[in-house]
Parts: sequence; C-alpha cells; structure tokens
Amino acid sequence: MALSYMQTREEICDIAHRLWQLGFVAANDGNISVKLEDDLYITTPTGVSKSMVTPDKLVLVDGQGQVLEASGGYRPSSEFPMHLRCYAERADVRAVVHAHPPTATGFAIAHIPLDSYTMPEAVLTIGSVPIAPYGTPSTQEIPEAIAPFLQEHDAIMLANHGAVTVGVDLMNAYFRMETLEFFAKITLTARLLGGEHELTQEQQETLIAMRPQFGLKGRHPGIKKYR
Repeated sequence: MALSYMQTREEICDIAHRLWQLGFVAANDGNISVKLEDDLYITTPTGVSKSMVTPDKLVLVDGQGQVLEASGGYRPSSEFPMHLRCYAERADVRAVVHAHPPTATGFAIAHIPLDSYTMPEAVLTIGSVPIAPYGTPSTQEIPEAIAPFLQEHDAIMLANHGAVTVGVDLMNAYFRMETLEFFAKITLTARLLGGEHELTQEQQETLIAMRPQFGLKGRHPGIKKYR
C-alpha cells in the first residue's frame, strides 16, 4: 500500500535519523528524496543535521528543483540535481539516499571498488559496487559522473566523497545503503585477515537466479565472470 503524503514525510525523517544514528552522516551531511509523482518530489533541506530533520522542515520541489512548498525558509539540498539525474535515468526509481558511510567511503577515497562477490546477501541485493569519477559537490559534475552507472547499479560509490543508493521506495534505497556499508566492513576485515575468497561463477549464478523468488527489484550488474 502506498504511503500517504504525511506518512512519506515521516518516513523520510525516520531514515534521516537512522543514517545519523549509524554514523553514516555527520553535521549537515547527506540528503534523501522521494518521488511522489511525475515532476513532484520531497527532499531533505540543506543545512540541517539529519538528526534534527522533522516533517515540517522537508521541502516539496518540482523536476527543475523549484521550491513548491517549504516552511521557515528551508531550501532543498544543493545535491538535489544528483537525485534528479537518478530519477531521469531510471523510471523505476522512487527514492534516493546519499550518505557518507565511513567504511564504504574509505573504499571510495582509496579508489577501490567493492567488486568482489563473496557474501550471498550482498551478491543478491547489490552485486558489485562501482566508483563513479570524482565530481565537485553541488555541481553538475556528480550527476554526470553517476549517470553511466545507473543502468546496471542500485548502489554507487562516489570517488573521494561517499555513496548514493536508489530504490523502488525509500526503505529499499535505505537498506541498500546499510548493505553497502556492512559489505564494506566485512570486505575490509577479510582483507586484513589475508584476503577474501570469492564465490564461484556457478554459485553466483544460483544466487542471482533466486532474486525473483525473494521479490528483489532494481538493476543488478550480474555475475562476475572469471577469465
């Protein structure tokens, strides 16, 4: 059942608080948006900690980023063009989450993609996670950088910056951010212990074939082929 307008605003705040509590954002970092219908979006405001976001602070905007409804002079995040690019590239995307999860962001800063297929849950839900080229925050460089990856990926790391995840709804996009950070932590631990052991191509194929059984939606890069 689709959420009501007010329920959607409350859910955005809930996810914003979770991101802050998990340490995926600090200070005023990160942003969230939900697509209500064509050319109509709710997004978190700029300059407000995700720990302090409340429904009345959220901003209603159109597809050109123009504010349609906002209280107290709140404005949309300067990163909102990145969200708009996600929606423009993918008709199935209804929510976007941008955060700086520490371990995954560490991989992004080191320019090491999370492209090993090791943990079944990560293989099933996000597959390999690429790193988009660096773009200056709050410019069109980031939307342009992520665009080539959106057709096959629901989770993308941003070089020297953070990560963005998309989903068919907000909880879907948020869970992908959680999975990304968890996968990054496990990958780092495995490498500290001497290196990960990837699943075989057959094991990967079996897992990916199970996606419909679990009702998993979105795009998937497919198996990692061995040469």
